[in-house]
Amino acid sequence: MAATAAKIGYPHITKNHGVCSGRACVSGTRVRVMDIVSLHNAGLGPDEIVREYPTLEGTVGVYAALVYHADHKGEIESDFAEDRRLADESERQRLERQGQ
Repeated sequence: MAATAAKIGYPHITKNHGVCSGRACVSGTRVRVMDIVSLHNAGLGPDEIVREYPTLEGTVGVYAALVYHADHKGEIESDFAEDRRLADESERQRLERQGQ
């Protein structure tokens, strides 16, 4: 009999197509997991991140986002790549409009 992996729930993280384009966010906020990861990677601690995003109302959401990222690195890295692609495309279009 094969064992199946237990599905892990993330009660403090939601993904809703109508909020932040369906990207993983801290529940009840529009703070994306990738926003927290970015600040964490820049050296900010949980309390500092909460000061940047007061809607988090405490560090639970920060820790939840970091755990979610640890378990879903590919998804979050893909979100970062998509944001970079969109920014590059926007800049390309801006430059094209200036050159006309």
